[in-house]
Amino acid sequence: MESGNRSCGTDFTLVGLFQDGHMDTFLFTVISILFAVALIGNITLVILIRLDQRLHTPMYFLLSQLSIMDMMYISTTVPKMAANFLSDTKAISFLGCVIQTFVFLTLGGSEALLLGFMSYDRYIAICRPLHYPVFMSRKICCSMVAGAWSSSSITASVHTVYVFQLPFCGSRMVNHFFCEVPSLLPLVCEDTSQYEHTVLVSGLVILMLPFLAILASYARILVVVLQMGSGQGQSRAVSTCSSHLTVASLFYVTTLSTYTQPHTLHSPGRDKVVAVLYSIVTPVLNPFIYSLRNKEVMGALRRQMK
Repeated sequence: MESGNRSCGTDFTLVGLFQDGHMDTFLFTVISILFAVALIGNITLVILIRLDQRLHTPMYFLLSQLSIMDMMYISTTVPKMAANFLSDTKAISFLGCVIQTFVFLTLGGSEALLLGFMSYDRYIAICRPLHYPVFMSRKICCSMVAGAWSSSSITASVHTVYVFQLPFCGSRMVNHFFCEVPSLLPLVCEDTSQYEHTVLVSGLVILMLPFLAILASYARILVVVLQMGSGQGQSRAVSTCSSHLTVASLFYVTTLSTYTQPHTLHSPGRDKVVAVLYSIVTPVLNPFIYSLRNKEVMGALRRQMK
């Protein structure tokens, strides 16, 4: 094994969404539009929550944090991806790949945990309203956000350090549009089956547990709402919960399918399509699902526009 295989100075090459370059200009346009929509939607939501006093509640504080994460999340992969559509080399430096992997894992884990905390907030607000000021105080909300960032950054650090000290060999051609742990493991010269068990456990803890908490919270919310007897309130609650669950399921199911499989079962083409769903589509949808279906947010938007 050549020592150069371990060199930190050796670049990686990102294959991109498709190896055929005939669609690069079209894909660049589409991805750029989605990126702009995601940024505009999330920035607008953050500004509205900041400016409107009526939105200074725990729910909207957590929602503003989600929007900030989504802006950073999509900015981690899309700019480099878009640039590679117009580039002949499609190279990314070793350090750039390390940073991209770490930031992506940190933001993905933080968002997964935060979505779970947001469902807990809705559960307390609807099922335990008298305890809401105690269970969702400003201090607790800040602790939730800090816990999501810190735990995911620690986990991301461990995985990033471990993966990039492994011996890479061959062409260093990453069959993906960004540096992601599952797409890097096929380039490693040694057996990674033991490490893949660690990735599986991390995925189950950071992804599966919050997802189960969301399902349990919304199930309990629907039971309580259906017992209230108001037809209009029931339909509104079911509509809101279903839209939230749809977006959350899109994020969790796609990430779980990527991070809970050994690399021998991965299909590069399928992995790239799935990655588009959780790294690009979800940040685009989140601000609209959580705002356009919310009368308070739309009211705040109308007040600010006046």
